[in-house]
This record gives sequence, structure tokens and C-alpha cells, in this order.
Amino acid sequence: MFQYIVRRILLFLPTLFLITVISFGIIHMAPGDPAELKAGLGSEGGQRGNQQLNEQIIEQIRAQWHLDKPVWYWTIFSDAKNSDGELQPLSQRLTFHWNGGNNQYQLWILDLLHGNFGVSFQDQRPVMNKILERLPITAFLSIVSTFLAFIIAIPIGIYSATKSRENNKLDQGISTTLFVLYSLPIFWIATLLIIFFGGGDFLSWFPNNGLHGNDYPYSTWLANTGDLLWHVVLPIVCYTYGSFAFLSRQMRASMLEVIRQDYIRTARAKGLSEKIVIYKHALRNSLIPIVTIAAFILPGLIGGSIVIEEIFTIPGLGLLTFQALTARDYPVILAVFTITAVLTLVGILLSDILYAVVDPRIAYSKKSE
Repeated sequence: MFQYIVRRILLFLPTLFLITVISFGIIHMAPGDPAELKAGLGSEGGQRGNQQLNEQIIEQIRAQWHLDKPVWYWTIFSDAKNSDGELQPLSQRLTFHWNGGNNQYQLWILDLLHGNFGVSFQDQRPVMNKILERLPITAFLSIVSTFLAFIIAIPIGIYSATKSRENNKLDQGISTTLFVLYSLPIFWIATLLIIFFGGGDFLSWFPNNGLHGNDYPYSTWLANTGDLLWHVVLPIVCYTYGSFAFLSRQMRASMLEVIRQDYIRTARAKGLSEKIVIYKHALRNSLIPIVTIAAFILPGLIGGSIVIEEIFTIPGLGLLTFQALTARDYPVILAVFTITAVLTLVGILLSDILYAVVDPRIAYSKKSE
């Protein structure tokens, strides 16, 4: 087990490096110039004025943000030929600009190694400060919705699997409902919730935007907490419905596979009650797919849901990411991508370790031989 963990940790660095390279390249390939957007010239309605003055302003902004320097992946292949017109060896093209230290990727990665994600293009604030401000909101919504999804999905999946042999109509109805829920897009459900329950055209039971009312803060902690919980009801419903629908289907399929195993038939033949057979012998081994899915909980805490936070105007990381994408705020986008990648790798490692806890038959020592 220890050797397996060490080997997986050693794979983090090259994996993370490739993720940063790909993310950095894709972001810079997107159309739009952050300097022009900052100068107010990125749209058709922007004020052009003095063309020479505008160009000087844009150049100053680009120099301040190091956008005037070549992008690493682009400059690797742009100088592919020498003075005689012949193609240079690949090794020379790969090291030409990196050794010079005059490219955007190297400057960004050096700051990253020092724990610095840079400053935002939008307001010149440190990116880490902006992320830490939004993190508690997104983490709270993700943790609550994930907890609700698991405690709803696992019992439904178990019930659906155990009743499937009886051609139970309730099981058929649950399966149909879950398939329908899983296929419905989030933005459509969010819009319907606002129309029917958020003061749209029908009921006004729940607020449809923000995290607090107009009278916040209130005089007591209980009132503030109640106001917050009241505002997050609709977003949490949107966070949860698709997750528990998917998890319950995975739980059902896994449980069906386990209860058909020989050792389950043996347990029944010994005269054990159905509850003991299901919850003591079958449940533990059927949780492996759920553990795999749980690996993506950690990146969900940082990524949030761009769609939900945008619709309900929740100032979380999802909304921050959307605003950064709109403004071509490269430091914020790269920071979110990098932290999400790290959490994804950590989540996958934790899920692999939990496999041995859930199913003792899994031995990592054999894998390392």
C-alpha cells in the first residue's frame, strides 16, 4: 500500500505539468484580447477615439501583464526553420524559448512554484485572495448537496436493486423517474424553480437570487443563518437532483451485480435474514463504484457550478470563473483550473485507497510487483 501511494504521488508532478500546459495553451487559443477588453475596445461598441493613443494604452497593458511576450507552446513551433530554410531538430525547438526565460508560461509556472497565482486582470487583486473569498460559499453548497445526494441515492439504489426481482411497480416508477431527472438540463430546472417557487409567475416561497435578504445582517445569529438557508434552497435542489439520480442508478447496478454472486446465495442458504445479507454482506462490496464517483467531490468543491451560480447570482467560485472567462482573466482561470486538477488527482488517490477499505480483497501489494 505504501509503495503504491508513493508511486501515485510521484506521478502527480508530470500529470499536473501536462494539465497546466494543455490548460495554458487552450486558454490562450481562445479569441479575445484581455488588454483590449481592459481598455474598453474589446467589443464593437467600444470607443475607438484616437487610434494611436488606444494602441499605446493597449501596449502598456500588454506589457504590464506580460502579454507582449511569446506564449510557450506557440513559440515552440513558430521558429521551426533555420536561416537556410531547413526544419530544426525537435529538441532545439523545444528548448529555444524556454532557456531564454522570455515567455508567458515560464513566468506563470515560476510564480506558481512560489505559491503565487498572480493578480487578476480585472481589479489587480491577488488571485488567491479572490478564490479564498468565494471558496466557503461554493464549498458549503457542494458539501450540503453531496451529502443529500448520497443519503438519498444509496437507499434508493438498494431498494431498487432488491425489489427488481419481484417486478415491483414502485421500482419501475422509481427507475423511470430517476432517468427523467438525470436527463433534464440544470438551467431548465433552475428556470422552472424560479418561475414556480421563486417569485416568477406563481409562488414566492423562496428567494431567487443572492445569499441574503435586503435587511441583512439581522440582530441574531439564528436569523442570519435562517436567511442564508432560505436563500440556498433552490440552488441546492439544482445541485442535488441530477447527482442523486445518477448515483442511485450506479448503486442499483452495482448492488444487482453483487447480490447475484455465489457468496450471497450461500449467505441466504445459511438462513440469514435478508437485511443481514444485503446490509452486511452485499452493501460493502457494492460501494466500490460509489467510491469511484466520490473521487470527484473534491474538485467539485472548488469548481462549483457555473450555471447554477450564474442563474441564482451566488457569489461563489462558479460565478468567479464565469466572470473570468468573460473578461479573459487568465490568472484567475489558470488558478481555478490548477487547483481543480490538484484536487482531482488527490480525490482519485483517496478513492483508490478507500477501495481496500471497502473491499479487503483488493491488495495493492500485488499491483506493485
